[in-house]
Formats: sequence, structure tokens, C-alpha cells
Amino acid sequence: QVQVEESGGGLVQAGDSLRLSCSASGRSFSGYPVAWFRQAPGKDREFVARILWNYWGADSTAYADSAKGRFTISRDDAKNTVYLQMNSLTPEDTAVYYCATKRAVDGAYDYWGQGTQVTVSS
Repeated sequence: QVQVEESGGGLVQAGDSLRLSCSASGRSFSGYPVAWFRQAPGKDREFVARILWNYWGADSTAYADSAKGRFTISRDDAKNTVYLQMNSLTPEDTAVYYCATKRAVDGAYDYWGQGTQVTVSS
């Protein structure tokens, strides 16, 4: 059983930074895409960032336009943890942030965490 868990959310002010963490039990993240999504009140869930790395350490990352230049996704193999560093936060970043990974590299995101709330005040 693969379980994904997010942490690190909170209430911050506009311009502040926050780092979210995503850990997994039951399987290593290595070799599978791990992504962050977010869902703001009244809006659909949207993609934020994704990282994929292989056993040789080559990373592949992707970002939503809203995250480029402000957010950085990274990983720590030893801790089986993926991070989302968020800088220059704005009230528009307020949402529940979810971490997800896949059962198969080319499949859908099957394993989701419960989400962590990020609230940015103006």
C-alpha cells in the first residue's frame, strides 16, 4: 500500500516563502513522476510542478506558467521526499496543495495525499 503525505502548509503574508514536503511510504519515489497540484476554493484542481528522476540521478522538471520563476520542485532520495519551495507568494497562491505519484510511469496519478492548506494574506 502506497501512502503519500504532504506537510508544510500554513498561513503566510504576500511576498513570503513556504516549503512544502511530500513523503511516501510503501514505495520509493525514484523512477516515478511526483507532482504537486493545487485547488483553490471554487476552482478546479490544477497542475503546479512535476519532477521525475531515474536511478542515475538525471532530473526532469516541469512547471505551470504560474509557478515558473517562483516555485522550485526538488527531491531528497535518502528521505524519499519531494519538496516544493514557493517564493514570492501572492494571495492567488492560496489553495490546498496536493502531492501525487503514479503506479506506472506512463499512467495516471494514482496515489494522492490528503493535501495541505496554504493561505496567503495580502
